[in-house]
Amino acid sequence: MTVYPLVFQLGPLEITGYGLMMMVAFLVGGWLIALELRRRGMAEDYAADMIAAAVIGGIVGAKLWYVALNQDLGSLFSRGGLVWYGGFIGGAATVMLNGWRLGVPLRWTMQLGAPALAAAYALGRVGCFLVNDDYGRPTDLGWGMRFPRGLPASTAGNMETLFGIPVPPDTDPSTVLAVHPTQLYETVLMLGAFAVLWRLRKSSYPIGWIFGLYLVFAGVERFLIEILRAKDDRFLGPFTLAQLTSVILIAIGATLLVRWKTGPSPAPGSYLGGGKKAR
Repeated sequence: MTVYPLVFQLGPLEITGYGLMMMVAFLVGGWLIALELRRRGMAEDYAADMIAAAVIGGIVGAKLWYVALNQDLGSLFSRGGLVWYGGFIGGAATVMLNGWRLGVPLRWTMQLGAPALAAAYALGRVGCFLVNDDYGRPTDLGWGMRFPRGLPASTAGNMETLFGIPVPPDTDPSTVLAVHPTQLYETVLMLGAFAVLWRLRKSSYPIGWIFGLYLVFAGVERFLIEILRAKDDRFLGPFTLAQLTSVILIAIGATLLVRWKTGPSPAPGSYLGGGKKAR
C-alpha cells in the first residue's frame, strides 16, 4: 500500500493530519479526565488546567529535546521537530507544577492523567501516520506501507544513508520500499493499554498506582517498537536513546507499583474535593 501525507489548505493556512490529531489527542485527554472527575464528584475545571499545562510544557519540552538531539537551534522555531519523550517530560513537569500551585496532591494528578495519557499517545501516533513520519524498517509483510512523500521518504537511499539500514544490492536508491507502519502498531498497543487503565481506575488500588502501570506499559511498548523503527540514534549497538529512556520509565513505574500497591490514599485537597479554585 502506498500512503501520502494528509495536508490541505484553508486559505493561507496549511493543515496537516499531525496537527489535527494532536488537537484531537489533547481534547480527548481533557474529556477523559473531566469524565473521571465528574464520576468522583470533583472539580471538573482541573481537566482544563491539566491540559493547558500539558500543551505548553509538552510542546516546549518536545522542541528542546529535538534541538538537543540534533544540535540545531534553528529548528526551535520550525513547524516540525517534536520528540515524544521530550514532550512527555516537559508536559509532566508543567502539569505537576500547576497541580502543586493549586494544592492538588501529585498522586491524584497521576491517577487522573494515566488513562488520558495512553489514549492521547495512541491518537498522536495516528497523526504521525497521517504525515508519514516515524515509520519502521523495510518489510515483506502484506501490510507493509510505502511513504513516497514521507518525512523522509521511505526510499532505499534514505534507508542506507539516513538510517544505516542495508538494502538488497543493486537496488535503485530512489526505489520506495514498503516499511513497517510502526505508528499504527503503537496506536493499537496504547489503545489496549488505555482500555486496561480505564477499567482499573475504578479498582481498589490506592490513588496513583495506575500511573505506575501506565509507565510500565508505555516503556515496554516503546522499547519493543524501537526494534522495528527506522532510526538514526542507535548509540549502544542496536539500542536507541528512546530505548534507554524506556528502561528508565519501566524502572520508575515498577517502583511505584510496588510502593503504592497497598496503603492509604492521599486526600484530594480542597481544590479537587471542594470544587473551588485555590487562591
